[in-house]
Amino acid sequence: MEHVYSSIDIGSDTIKIVVCELYRNRLNLIAATSAPSAGIKKGLITDPQAASQAIGNAFKEVEEMLGVKVDKVIGAVPSHLSEYKIIKGEANVVDDVISARDMNNAYKAGISENVSADREFVTFIPIDFQINDKTVMKDPKGFPGDKLMARAMMVTTPKKNVYTVAGILESLGIEIVDISTGSIGDLNCFRNKDVENGVGAVINIGSETTTISLYNKAIPVNTKIIGIGGKDIDNDLAFMYKLDKASAKKLKEKFATSHKRFANPEDVYEVVNTEGMKTKINQVEVTNVVMSRLEEILTFAKNEINLLTNRPIQYIIVTGGTSNLIGFEHLAQEILGNTTRVGKIKLLGVRNNKYSTALGNIIHFINTLKLKGQNYTMFSKDDMEVLSSADRNFLSTSNDTMLGKVFGYFFGE
Repeated sequence: MEHVYSSIDIGSDTIKIVVCELYRNRLNLIAATSAPSAGIKKGLITDPQAASQAIGNAFKEVEEMLGVKVDKVIGAVPSHLSEYKIIKGEANVVDDVISARDMNNAYKAGISENVSADREFVTFIPIDFQINDKTVMKDPKGFPGDKLMARAMMVTTPKKNVYTVAGILESLGIEIVDISTGSIGDLNCFRNKDVENGVGAVINIGSETTTISLYNKAIPVNTKIIGIGGKDIDNDLAFMYKLDKASAKKLKEKFATSHKRFANPEDVYEVVNTEGMKTKINQVEVTNVVMSRLEEILTFAKNEINLLTNRPIQYIIVTGGTSNLIGFEHLAQEILGNTTRVGKIKLLGVRNNKYSTALGNIIHFINTLKLKGQNYTMFSKDDMEVLSSADRNFLSTSNDTMLGKVFGYFFGE
């Protein structure tokens, strides 16, 4: 076992924790859990005590799977009111040959000049480097030069987005070694050549919110959050059939489809409603309810994409737990166009799209380490020996992603 990384995504409905090993440049899932959430509304922590209890329970679940304690993690912070800004920074090359230290110094110069007092630096995504005001390249390590200029997209959020998450994790004895946003994690989870070269969007349909993020050549440029998500479908079904919320959610996930084309008029599902009466529900009928709400969500998302940019969109990727419903891609293409696809996680054990943020942020972190030329693991040697018996289900991480990190950790401070 070489290097092990853990990541957490704190959602309004569930808390997802993923633990992976990087083995010969491929990811191996060791453990994953999706535990009930509490104290979180529309992606923001509203009750720290309840949230802390729920997050602690999620860590206990994954630690029981692993047999070791998880005390370091990559944390996803809320994307609410995120801002994206292209920054430039310059540094003198120390030893006439460019090193990771010189690159870090150039980034630090650009970041320190551009972070305002009322916002918190989250991460940055490198764009390119210029050597001696002439040569431009993606990774200048090892090249001769006297002066290095770096360009990057810096991501900031309101301070409370970071501090509420960091405060709870630290109170549980969990060290945050990296922070990111869901939009960066989602993109890295599904990154390919289309994403690298085009303008596109990622739509994450969460429980209470839907996040629409715009990218240009894999660089995030804007994010919009709308207050509607999968839980609205549960509410519709609960109202229509007089069900409690848990039964409505189960009806959606186990029986309904996303599009009437995939519904069977002869299939029925029997439930006991809140009045104690047994009711048989036809699959076509329940699908019409689900489809109606999904059409609303996707139409809102389409309108937001049009507001975010007037440039042609080469791709749209849809993720989040709701995108796992049968027939979802067919409906998404009807509303958003044929360039739309549902994200497909290739790592065995976390095929459900609700894990895309947590898994993608691990990929984000690994590629940051590659850029710095550093080795790092979140688990001790003794813990690694305990974990070494895990089955290996691989996912390649051999792309050239270059992303950022928590300010102090990234720059080795």
